[in-house]
Amino acid sequence: MHIPHRSRFRAIVSAACCAVLGAGLLAGAGTSSATAAASAQEAAAVSKTAPGSRAAGSKVIGYFTEWGTYDRKYHVKNIETSGSAARLTHINYAFGNVTGGKCAMGDAYAATDRAYTAAESVDGKADTWDQPLRGNFNQLRKLKQKHPNLKVLWSFGGWTWSGGLPEAARNPAAFAQSCYDLVENSKWADVFDGIDIDWEYPNACGATCDTSGKAAFRNLMQALRAKFGARNLVTAAITADATPGGKIDAADYAGAAQYADWYNPMTYDFFGAWDAAGPTAPHSPLTSYSGIPKADYHTSATIAKLKGLGIPAAKLLLGVGFYGRGWTGVTRSAPGGTATGPAAGTYEQGIEDYKVLKTKCPATGTVAGTAYAKCGSDWWSYDTPATIGTKMAYKNQQGLGGTFFWELSGDTAGGELIKAIK
Repeated sequence: MHIPHRSRFRAIVSAACCAVLGAGLLAGAGTSSATAAASAQEAAAVSKTAPGSRAAGSKVIGYFTEWGTYDRKYHVKNIETSGSAARLTHINYAFGNVTGGKCAMGDAYAATDRAYTAAESVDGKADTWDQPLRGNFNQLRKLKQKHPNLKVLWSFGGWTWSGGLPEAARNPAAFAQSCYDLVENSKWADVFDGIDIDWEYPNACGATCDTSGKAAFRNLMQALRAKFGARNLVTAAITADATPGGKIDAADYAGAAQYADWYNPMTYDFFGAWDAAGPTAPHSPLTSYSGIPKADYHTSATIAKLKGLGIPAAKLLLGVGFYGRGWTGVTRSAPGGTATGPAAGTYEQGIEDYKVLKTKCPATGTVAGTAYAKCGSDWWSYDTPATIGTKMAYKNQQGLGGTFFWELSGDTAGGELIKAIK
């Protein structure tokens, strides 16, 4: 789930919205301590990747949020100074809007007009009043000049703006043309190497419900590929809901895969404080475990289901969250406890960046390949460099195409989490 504010997480999600989130979000989670079975699964995943063996998939894709340059004060320059730029293969710029059946700018001021000072700029040079392009796009251009192999995709949709995609799906060719015209605008065509679609969710419910039919997503991707051609990347963030009859089953992801360079299954946000009373559970579990609140709500179930549909492993990336989700009013240290509501967060209740949590509420245990922490009456789950290491072993063992994460500003100033992605 990609939302604004705090990473698109502009919540205060209403009770009704929370019900939709909880029922149809993604998948996975934890209880007290890892069971022997879960531990065995994790150990097997690690043991199948010999030390020093070559990673199956080397793509490393990080989301950069357009709105992060405001209260978060996370600029493109931070991608460079954190060391992340040297480790990334691709950046997904989030998000463009979808309205009137067409691709549209999200925040034009942030994207193309904001003037950067010398101190804020990637190359240490201030913007001038008369230059043709400023804003994030110009900063991304400068970053690519420093890193010629780095690719940037413009992501459209997300939790907030996916509501425009059903209308777009009614005329896929017109939608694809509008996207191409926007992404390939001569003012910034050199900045972007393709397009990413984040539809939450085709023929299912997210912030709104879609009934466009199982073929809609495939038809949309086909039109985008036809318009953008082989020289551009066409990718998509997709649901991780592997439950029988769930969101993966609602759309023809297998049929659309032939038109996509790869998929980013959102293997996080399986559980969270939209279920205000709990049970507490890790939001990004790698495996199942005894006491998981919902079966098939974990990464390994997602990957198994997508591969079972015939989608090549190399077209599937492993998703990692650079943030935690938490509850308050919790008395039990292990997963599976009751709660009274979401824990306080900097930008939104129930969610907090890793860079804050690592010191505010250090991890006290692990379950299902991810960490959890109990501090006072708050309970959080999040990934650490160690748990990301376990997930990298799984990624390699499964032959996946690489790793993606949401999102860059959640990491430490020194790029602690991205350094764990191998």
